Amino acid sequence: MVSYPIFLEGLKITLYLSAASLIMAFVIGLFFAILKISSIKPLQWIADGYIWLIRGTPLIVQIFVLYYGITEIILIDAFWAGAIGLAIHSGAYIAEIIRGSIQSIAKGQMEAGRSLGMTKLQTMRRIILPQAFRRAIPSLGNQFIIGIKDSSLVSFIGAQELFGVSSSLGSNSFDFLTFYSIAAVYYLVIVLVLSVVVNRIEKRLAKSD
Repeated sequence: MVSYPIFLEGLKITLYLSAASLIMAFVIGLFFAILKISSIKPLQWIADGYIWLIRGTPLIVQIFVLYYGITEIILIDAFWAGAIGLAIHSGAYIAEIIRGSIQSIAKGQMEAGRSLGMTKLQTMRRIILPQAFRRAIPSLGNQFIIGIKDSSLVSFIGAQELFGVSSSLGSNSFDFLTFYSIAAVYYLVIVLVLSVVVNRIEKRLAKSD
């Protein structure tokens, strides 16, 4: 019973951490997706380099490099260092998801938009991106679920989210199995709720189609 409010606090931090990181990750992913489909080669190289670097190195290494690198310059707490690290990591995968969704839209749609007098940017914003996002929802939902589970790694730089709380309680009582099992149940509930939300969005969009 004593650990109940502590786990609720850890749950709150996990949700805040996941929300902050995924919002930033979506913005980062959209930015690099646009660079990757650009006709300007140097912009494509920048996007390719970012995606190659992030997807080729472990997330825990990225978090450590970011946290200990930033704290040598400015003071930043574990929460925001972790959120930024998770965002940069997830952003690389989201960039590829969005890029693939954009390129799956028929090229004739861009030509149709231009023939109606819209600029390339307006056509992208009003016609291409809305359709691309609809197609990307299943993959984005999976990536968001992965991002929530990845948030547990932020405990290694001192954040007291669900996994960090369970580790602390396990160290105090030497009953790691119990507290890790409780944390696992919390994660399962979060993932279940998010999965239901994503499925409902998919079904609603399918009906509108």
